[in-house]
Amino acid sequence: MSLPIIAPSVLSADFSSMASGAALIASSGAEWVHLDVMDGCFVPTISFGPKMAADLRPHSSQIFDAHLMIQNPLNFVEEFAKAGADYITFHVEAAVHSHRVLQAIHALGKKAGVSIVPSTPVSFIEPLLPFVELVLVMTVNPGYGGQPIIPECFDKVRALAALREAGRGGYLISVDGGINASTAKTAREAGADVLVAGSSFFGAADTAVLVRQLKGLS
Repeated sequence: MSLPIIAPSVLSADFSSMASGAALIASSGAEWVHLDVMDGCFVPTISFGPKMAADLRPHSSQIFDAHLMIQNPLNFVEEFAKAGADYITFHVEAAVHSHRVLQAIHALGKKAGVSIVPSTPVSFIEPLLPFVELVLVMTVNPGYGGQPIIPECFDKVRALAALREAGRGGYLISVDGGINASTAKTAREAGADVLVAGSSFFGAADTAVLVRQLKGLS
């Protein structure tokens, strides 16, 4: 089993000093920066838009995964591509024409991800799996950081790992919500390749130590 990618979410960073948050991610040994984009419609909170991603891009060489928790994601794909996102992940529940969103992301030279909330089954996105590079499983209801994990969501991670093994795609499996030093082991064992950590990362006394714990190295 390869070590998982760690993707701290800047939603839990100090918004007055995002560049410092990006520097902390880089120094910790984490590989990705997770950008939780919320519109106050698909989820009850508003976070930030493409300008924040564009402003942060010169301060980080990490992979940017823009997680669009917004209605009508197709309207913002090009803006986040221009802002420097490497992966653009949208929610299947927020898009009527998911294939069109995937095509738009790929046409801009970016990697495409699809995400599902805890109430959405894997079967809902199975037709999309051959066309994505990332599947993000929400293990809490999106909108707020610091929520306890919904353990039944790991069954979806296992199902996605089995479908990949059966040749249904070559995607990475990402887990977002409630990931910390205690829950990361379950996520890894279920088959997760990417672990998104927000409040546990930015609240850690030593982020480098936490990253090693999340990877299962200590």
